[in-house]
Amino acid sequence: MKKVEIVPIMLARNSQSKIHRRKSKSYNRPLLIGIIVAVFVGVILISSFLGGSNPTTNKVLLRTSMGDIIIEVYDDMPITTGNFKNLVQQGVYKDTIFHRVAVNPPVIQAGDASVKGISVPTILDELPNKHSNVRGSVAMAKTSQKNSATSQFYINLKDNLYLDANYTVFGRVIEGMGTVDDIGGVETEGEKPLQDIKILRTEFVDYSSAQTLVQASNNALLRPKILSYDVSKGLRCKSRLPYSLVY
Repeated sequence: MKKVEIVPIMLARNSQSKIHRRKSKSYNRPLLIGIIVAVFVGVILISSFLGGSNPTTNKVLLRTSMGDIIIEVYDDMPITTGNFKNLVQQGVYKDTIFHRVAVNPPVIQAGDASVKGISVPTILDELPNKHSNVRGSVAMAKTSQKNSATSQFYINLKDNLYLDANYTVFGRVIEGMGTVDDIGGVETEGEKPLQDIKILRTEFVDYSSAQTLVQASNNALLRPKILSYDVSKGLRCKSRLPYSLVY
């Protein structure tokens, strides 16, 4: 009986199987690359959305309900600056308010995390100061006790050099001082603003690109003319609506 050769058929089947597997691999490779790219882009977008921007920069944007402020924090104040940057990165300041507009000393104060149920540990004072409480400088607020600062900070509306002995200066406003002055001019009951001035969000920014954004954002807000002269504060109030009304 003549033998039937089946080897070529098996080889043909094997070769078809290899071709099929090769095609499957070629189809899966682009899909895998696409998934990796999508995940990578998603991580970047989520990080940006959550405000976990670049903590290596020393420029911090405060977006408030009355306009934007950019603060530059100092490298030579590692404890205070490190604490502030950590709180910014964690989003602690989001939805807090400027709860104090003071006449003596003339400052605006914000950053009370306790209103959100967050307890921030105290930090050591970095004294004597390497910087002064001049107009536009940013310093840590605290109680009368040493080393009692946590999250609250203030911005000086005028030179308050006598505060240098007790309150650590760790930064300065480099953009948005008009917004700082507007906050300092709102109507208050005692030292508390009649309407909440919220910190909508905080994030690390590149100053060169953020400067234009801040200017455009602040210019878009309504800036009425000088409304009145506040004798008790010794300055003219330039509050934006709706914090004051033009009569």
